[in-house]
Amino acid sequence: MLARRHFIVTAAALFSAPVSAPLYASEWPDEAQKAAWDAEVTPPFFDLRTSNPWDLNQRFLPVLVEANDGLVPGDIHVDAVARYLYHIKDNGLAMRYGVAIGRGGLYEPGTYTIRRKVRWPHWTPTQSMIEREPEIYAEFADGMEPGPLNALGSRALYLYVGDRDTYLRIHGTPYPRSIGTRASSGCVRMVMPHINELYDQVELEATAVLYPAEESLGAVS
Repeated sequence: MLARRHFIVTAAALFSAPVSAPLYASEWPDEAQKAAWDAEVTPPFFDLRTSNPWDLNQRFLPVLVEANDGLVPGDIHVDAVARYLYHIKDNGLAMRYGVAIGRGGLYEPGTYTIRRKVRWPHWTPTQSMIEREPEIYAEFADGMEPGPLNALGSRALYLYVGDRDTYLRIHGTPYPRSIGTRASSGCVRMVMPHINELYDQVELEATAVLYPAEESLGAVS
C-alpha cells in the first residue's frame, strides 16, 4: 500500500522546481531524431518494471501500488523523504517511480500545476545557478541543445504557480545513478526511460505536489 507514512505531512503542510553529434541553435530535432535519441537512451528489450542497467536500488524501479483514498487521478505526488514519485491512476492505484531531488536548500516543496510538456527539451541554467556555481553552469549560459547529454534529458514537465514558470521541472537525467539522492539544483530527476513512460500519461493542468524533504519535517512523525 502507498502508506501514509510516505505522505508524512498533513493537509496543513501542503503549502497553501554513446555521445550524440552536437545540435546547434538553428536546428530543432525532427521526429526521426527524437526517435533515434529515444532508442539510444532505452535499454534493449526494455521492461519498465524489471530493466535495470543503471544498477539502481530495486526499490526505485517502477511499481504499481495502492493509492491513499482521496487522491485525484492524474496528479503527481513526490515523497522527497523516500525519493518516490507517485502518478495517481483512476482505479485506486498509483505508479511509483524512484527520483532524485534538489540538494541542500534548493529543493522547493509546494503545490504546482504542470502547464507545459516538452519531448527532448532545450535547457538553460538560471542566473542564480550560474552565480552559485559558475564553474559548472557558466558555459551553458546561452543554453544547451537537446540530446542524451542535455541536463533535462529526454522529457520535461514544467511546474507553474498560476501563470508563473517556477523554473522547477520533473525531468529526465543523463546521470541515472543519482536516483535516490539529493543531487539536482531543485528539480525532480527521473531515469529517462521511466519519465518517457510517465510523460505520455500526464495531462496538462495536472497538479504536482512536492512534499517537504527531511530538514522540513521538524517534529512531525
